[in-house]
Amino acid sequence: MELQRLGTSAKLAAILALSIGLAGCAGGDSGPISFTADRGAADQPFPTNYRAEILAFMRTYLNNPVGVRDGAIAEPVQRTIGGRLRYVACVRYSAKDSDGNYGPAREHAVVFVDGRLDRIIENAAEPCSGISYGPFAELGNLSR
Repeated sequence: MELQRLGTSAKLAAILALSIGLAGCAGGDSGPISFTADRGAADQPFPTNYRAEILAFMRTYLNNPVGVRDGAIAEPVQRTIGGRLRYVACVRYSAKDSDGNYGPAREHAVVFVDGRLDRIIENAAEPCSGISYGPFAELGNLSR
């Protein structure tokens, strides 16, 4: 009885080993499989819906999105972020703090990967250097 179980276990182990070996061949020459599709390629697509994505993000990012002042935005440009070429849109605004007072205008860089909003960089002096801003009135119309 024990020999039959060992035989079955050995067969299952062989099938598992063969399956793992074949799965390794499935990748071909394309490299590892990535679920984020972050190819790190220089041919990043332009984020066509960047204004709407930034507004949706800011609604959740800001503690109090109501009454944002001095909203300004720069059209996305390509910058090297973390060693990879990305589209970056710079945003400048003054929001209410926890006491309801307005602080000085802050500058943030919004990074896009494969045409979609990926993250925000709060200390944006380097990625936003030399950027020309235009009005971003929609930022002042946010609600909770």
